[in-house]
Amino acid sequence: MKSLLLMLTTISYLLSFDYKLQPKEVGGSTHCFFGLPEVMDKRNNGNMSNSCFVNVGNSYLVIDSGPTYQYATQAYRVIKKIKNLPIAYVINTHLHDDHWLGNSYYAKEGIKIIGSDAFEREEKVDMTRMQRRISPEAYQGTTQIFPTIFVKDRKVLNIDGTEVILIRVNQKAHTKSDLYVYIPSQRIVFSGDLVFNERLPSIRDGNLDGWLQALDEIKKLDVDYIVGGHGEIVSPDAVNMTYSYIKELRDSVAKLLEEGEDIGDVVNSVRMKKYKEIPFYDAIHRENVETTYRVLEWEIE
Repeated sequence: MKSLLLMLTTISYLLSFDYKLQPKEVGGSTHCFFGLPEVMDKRNNGNMSNSCFVNVGNSYLVIDSGPTYQYATQAYRVIKKIKNLPIAYVINTHLHDDHWLGNSYYAKEGIKIIGSDAFEREEKVDMTRMQRRISPEAYQGTTQIFPTIFVKDRKVLNIDGTEVILIRVNQKAHTKSDLYVYIPSQRIVFSGDLVFNERLPSIRDGNLDGWLQALDEIKKLDVDYIVGGHGEIVSPDAVNMTYSYIKELRDSVAKLLEEGEDIGDVVNSVRMKKYKEIPFYDAIHRENVETTYRVLEWEIE
């Protein structure tokens, strides 16, 4: 029986997708796997968001578990080569599935998973966005596992003597479900998709005023590192591109809307060319303009 199980495990491993994950150190206690500035497809198999492991003393805190069971399995295997510690908790920063489908690996290992209270009301879907777009080999073993510990406002954890503050964004921002993680002693904040860099943000599920308010709160924190959900810039000014893009987008669309311009003209005229060389401009900027118009149209009326 043991030989059969070993053979099945070996076959499963050989059929899985190798993400070739390479961790990068952030500060003295964190290692992150930074995703590619690409859309999820069968080539990268969802490796387009950030997943971080924070050494909090005698264990790791995982910030976003990644896009698949295979990804999470491989990420932890790599991290244990740096220091072989157990996982204290996994924290999901929001509902987008590229950030939490790796929960299925950690849940199997009995690790508790934390997210905003929006997960408490979320329903599982027949097929995830990730499942539709990546290969069956990469998705192998992945199931929809939601957090079981929920943050409604603010939650403070004490892990191995390290204070970890989870702050639920109390208004719709990037999504209806955002939270960020602040570790004062390590002078670091993990913002999830409230902060994008090295690619334009998508605002399809967002509210620009709420997003800017959340970023204003993050900017007030006394930290050396801001780790976003996408991109490798982790300095305190990592927030700047997302903030300036969202503010300029909102102000430009609002001005034209107040002047009576219709949606087609606004989509064509709000070009914001200084962002043109940033990845995803061609793919999502016009969509962002249209979304902003439709949201502000209701607010102005």
